[in-house]
Amino acid sequence: MIIEPRMRGFICLTAHPEGCAQNVKNQIEYVKSKGKIEGAKKVLVIGASTGFGLASRITSAFGCDAATIGVFFEKEPSEGKTATPGYYNSAAFEVEAEKAGLYAKSINGDAFSNEIKQQTIDLIKKDLGQVDLVIYSLASPVRLHPTTGVLHRSTLKPIGDKFTNKTVDFHTGNVTEISIEPATQEDIDNTVVVMGGEDWSMWMKAMKEAGVLANNAMTVAYSYIGPEVTEAVYRKGTIGRAKDHLEATAFEITKQLEDIGAKAYVSVNKALVTQASSAIPVVPLYMSLLFKIMKKDGSHEGCIEQMQRLYSARLYNGSEIPVDEKGRIRIDDWEMRQQYQDEIAELWKSISTETLIENGDLEEYRQGFLNLFGFGFDAIDYKADTNEMVLVPSLK
Repeated sequence: MIIEPRMRGFICLTAHPEGCAQNVKNQIEYVKSKGKIEGAKKVLVIGASTGFGLASRITSAFGCDAATIGVFFEKEPSEGKTATPGYYNSAAFEVEAEKAGLYAKSINGDAFSNEIKQQTIDLIKKDLGQVDLVIYSLASPVRLHPTTGVLHRSTLKPIGDKFTNKTVDFHTGNVTEISIEPATQEDIDNTVVVMGGEDWSMWMKAMKEAGVLANNAMTVAYSYIGPEVTEAVYRKGTIGRAKDHLEATAFEITKQLEDIGAKAYVSVNKALVTQASSAIPVVPLYMSLLFKIMKKDGSHEGCIEQMQRLYSARLYNGSEIPVDEKGRIRIDDWEMRQQYQDEIAELWKSISTETLIENGDLEEYRQGFLNLFGFGFDAIDYKADTNEMVLVPSLK
């Protein structure tokens, strides 16, 4: 079939298997170009199919020569209908890992469920024995709680007051004002249940009890802080409460695992184009300004550059892992440079549909968004007939 991007708001309804494969190959080549990392050798990535999770799996495998198991919840293809991009990404990753002689298997299902946790533990026991690194990178809008059976939905709302600020439709480039009503307590509670640290803790508890965590293993979850301009809707909003909970959970997990010398960390990452971030008002506009400034300064990074730097300069740097006053790894350090944030704050005052063309890089944002779904790669002939029935080898 001929596969073209079909957009609905901030979601693309189609994905291109060859484009997704190109995206994966590009990331692999970047990691290989940076040299070997003396790091983990047996890695579980929970949320392994897109964004930071995919980049973590690629860095583990092609940077550290690690065996990897990836857990994700993606839709496989059917005749005349494409899979989700994460499914095609995972298929391409397994193909490239096999070529490189690296172990790679995947589990497709609800990572919040007890069943998928057990299935993953069984696979680790059977094939790897134990793992020495667990990456937790889930980004889901809903969670069916495995104990209560209640379906919780996260919301993206400010807390306390109505939020009004500028945002951009990244398809059209139109800058408008958006208002979001404040969250209820129920909104806050549900968002913490979905996006907080409870499920991460449940994974680590189950894995420890099953004996599949190596002595001195490490687990890392991902967070974001961001600038003042987004904090009302992000860090001081419902998602921020969930991130606070996630960060506090790292200390609880470290305590829970102290008898095997294992440690839990939260890495605060840079603002980047992911399927999750594209849904957040204000953020695409902020990113378009940030990307232009960072590209001009030579410090712009995508997901793979961030994760390669996280592994090589933080997690496996040959000495103690550097953390901030709250115990967090800060790989957002370049984004949060004061000169960048001061420049963005100044530009924000007068940013409009007209001035964004000169002062922002919305094209970089659009390109990044298209790439998520396998579109926008020069090496791919998008007019050619393409086989949509590409399957993940270990799931056939």
